Amino acid sequence: MSCLTARTGRQRQRYEDQLRLVSGCIPYRFEKTVGSSNCNAEKKLLVLMISSPNRDDLVFPKGGWENDETMHEAACREALEEAGVKGVLGETPLGKWEFRSKSKQNNGSLQGGCRGYMFSLRVTEELDSWPEQASYGRKWVTIEDAFIFCRYDWMREALRKLLTVLSDSTENGPREEPGELPLRPVISEVGSEHQMSSPSSCFTSHSSVQQLAA
Repeated sequence: MSCLTARTGRQRQRYEDQLRLVSGCIPYRFEKTVGSSNCNAEKKLLVLMISSPNRDDLVFPKGGWENDETMHEAACREALEEAGVKGVLGETPLGKWEFRSKSKQNNGSLQGGCRGYMFSLRVTEELDSWPEQASYGRKWVTIEDAFIFCRYDWMREALRKLLTVLSDSTENGPREEPGELPLRPVISEVGSEHQMSSPSSCFTSHSSVQQLAA
């Protein structure tokens, strides 16, 4: 059992324009694979998703951004609490999305509205136990599977943003991992969620990152 504890309650929760502010991330890593034909080592991109009880779909770690932390700190905390991972967080959000929680999506008011910021997180440490392990399972999946199993359409859009950022970094800047291949997203629209607006076009170069504190 983890000796760390997760934050609970919304006493410190930030709000803006009557929307609950949320921060999260897409944890990722590159896994070496060996081609069956020529035995050349290649890099396969995997993302870490979390599951909740009695559901077959998956999400990325996210949660309320509180008033005693920065947006980056909130994203790092949620990755640790919900998925048990630490790593290098992208300095700039992948984008900003406004959405309603699933239970409030048919409500015509702003009740249940959220404004979410998502970051990339290159995972460097995976803990054996984590604060919300009893509530969330975790699973490394391929990009193709991530598009299929992702619960929300706006998270699929965030995933496309991640692919664009990593592809741009590979082609135009220093590589994070030697031998990376250009990334080609596979888009599979499965399911839907009530979304209130499109994401902002906000990108980051992975040459500028923030290290998650241990």
